[in-house]
Amino acid sequence: MTASPWTDDRIDRLKALWREGRTAEAISLDLGSGISRNAVLGKVHRLGLSAGGHGATPVIKTLVSKRPTRSAPKPTVKSLCLAPVEHPEFDVPAEGLTTILSVRRLECRWPYGEPKDHDFKLCGRRVERGSFCGAHAGIGYRQSPGGRQALMALAGLA
Repeated sequence: MTASPWTDDRIDRLKALWREGRTAEAISLDLGSGISRNAVLGKVHRLGLSAGGHGATPVIKTLVSKRPTRSAPKPTVKSLCLAPVEHPEFDVPAEGLTTILSVRRLECRWPYGEPKDHDFKLCGRRVERGSFCGAHAGIGYRQSPGGRQALMALAGLA
């Protein structure tokens, strides 16, 4: 069994140097052969010496704490007030409606009722634009107020 390089004298010297705020590398050089920087750090940890006594840490914390903090710029929020849109009321036609399972290509898919209801139907008239007949396409496809430029300005990109 080999003798430990940590004699009582070396441990006392380690404690004194650590309290002075010396680095682990400087302490290892001072203690001499057989004691590496990592050995010093391990012994400091096992002895329970606090890092608060170490001189370099408060200097770094002081420098870091004196840095000015920049607050992030607050985003500007623009509100968009739209006039209420009047939708024409459609009477549900008595005939021509189709179900979700029987709707075919080129048939209007404008919904009548709630999808969860047993009597839910789709318009079923001939498609003129997109997925809807002419009457329903006028409601389903609308230009945004002010067009593309207004949307870009609202997003702050114009």
